[in-house]
Amino acid sequence: MRLLVGRIGRAHGIAGEATIEVRTDEPENRFAIGARVQTDDHGDLLITSHRWHNGILLLGFENISDRNGIETLRDTLMYCEVDIDAPGDGADDYHVLQLIGCTAFLQSGEKFGKVRDVINLPGQDVLAIDTANGEVLIPFVRQLVPEVDIKNKKMTVIPPQLSAEVK
Repeated sequence: MRLLVGRIGRAHGIAGEATIEVRTDEPENRFAIGARVQTDDHGDLLITSHRWHNGILLLGFENISDRNGIETLRDTLMYCEVDIDAPGDGADDYHVLQLIGCTAFLQSGEKFGKVRDVINLPGQDVLAIDTANGEVLIPFVRQLVPEVDIKNKKMTVIPPQLSAEVK
């Protein structure tokens, strides 16, 4: 599946490096030297340099050796082909697209709603679940989402208001 992994920002220095707005949790793999990223307007780009500077990813690309060349790529979105069904690093490692569309059930077995979105926050991801009573946000942590069955597109959730009542 073709997924958005980053956006090219402004030029950095005069040697043809660009700042990158990272939109992947695997920048070391997606933006490794020798990797190719796809773009809509500039074809595939071969990555020739990769380094972090003050927390910002800087990339260089084949055949772009100056600031002016990078500026022509500014705001270009970069994509990679990703197998979202490939196993992750850990047992609780899921891709956002695997979670969207899952049916959420309460521990009692009662249907709670459907996962509409996964919001990536610095502390943890949050599930946005559409229920009969509107949207409910549930932090995607084991205490509130004890079971996830990707194959059958379902999960068990303990909404925060219910987990407070249990204590």
